[in-house]
Amino acid sequence: MPACFLPASMASQVQRMLPSSSSSPRPLPVINLARLGKDPATRTLAIQDIARACREQGCFQVVNHGVSKSAMAGAFEAASEFFQLSPEHKELFASTDIGRPVRYDTSSRDGISKARSFLKHYANPLEDWVEYWPLHPPSYRKKMGEYAVEIQRLSMQLMDAILQGLGLRPLYMQEKLEKGMQFMALNSYPQFSSHRGDKVGLAAHSDYGFLTILLQRSPGLEVMPHDRDTWTAVPAIPGALHVHIGDHLEVLSNGRLKSLVHRAILNPDEARISIASIHGLSKDEKVCCAEELVDEVNPAMYRESSFQDFLDFLPSNINNYKRFVESLKIDRA
Repeated sequence: MPACFLPASMASQVQRMLPSSSSSPRPLPVINLARLGKDPATRTLAIQDIARACREQGCFQVVNHGVSKSAMAGAFEAASEFFQLSPEHKELFASTDIGRPVRYDTSSRDGISKARSFLKHYANPLEDWVEYWPLHPPSYRKKMGEYAVEIQRLSMQLMDAILQGLGLRPLYMQEKLEKGMQFMALNSYPQFSSHRGDKVGLAAHSDYGFLTILLQRSPGLEVMPHDRDTWTAVPAIPGALHVHIGDHLEVLSNGRLKSLVHRAILNPDEARISIASIHGLSKDEKVCCAEELVDEVNPAMYRESSFQDFLDFLPSNINNYKRFVESLKIDRA
């Protein structure tokens, strides 16, 4: 399948699409990942750009990322068709058990959902999880599976670049990352209405894993970049994917990188679907500060934890939202 490719001649068009204001003079970064496959000097510069975006803003968008247009379109089609199913089909997956491999819900059981319905499921390795996925719509497993595999491959490429940007060796933790968790969240938000009142569909939070890769077609995602204290809309650039830092990458980096606080607001023009893919280690694998980033001057700042620890944390956090990473900080006062 052909990879999504954004010609260099479109760069100025992309920049014009990015939000700007007096309080946020710098646009959110857009990084051309094709540079990672070029000569060593070009690759080094691309890694430096990714490292800077992670460190200074906590997020960036990627173009020329190798995920095919057909896979992205198929994922949107599968998600849209699922949310259009009759209630009896969707509620086959309804559960209050947050540990289930596939779960559908329409209400707030996590302390942050405001106005959304969602389908969440595991995806890596695909052969371990796809049998639990919905059978309806009939093409769901094929279309979402193709997208999940391509996004998992992209996550490996991004993690390698990010970890090298931290000064860690190439292919650091590669085997654990290849076997790690891929947690997909398909979100359906209604169109904003003045009768609804609250415009927030998903309250401010950060994600548990190393990276989140988000596919969106219309605006609604807002981020709080590290270099400013205002909400910033993430533009829906055709063919681009949004990437942001999660809690466990903050831990692994020993605080050199910070997880990104973000939220979803309701779009006033249309209902909206987004597909988030969250990447981390396997369910019981502990994440700790990388020993290469810990010394007498920079002692470990976080306790180790796993995805299972995050799941155990959630029930106590409902309606009293606290970021998971805050619970991991070591008090060295």
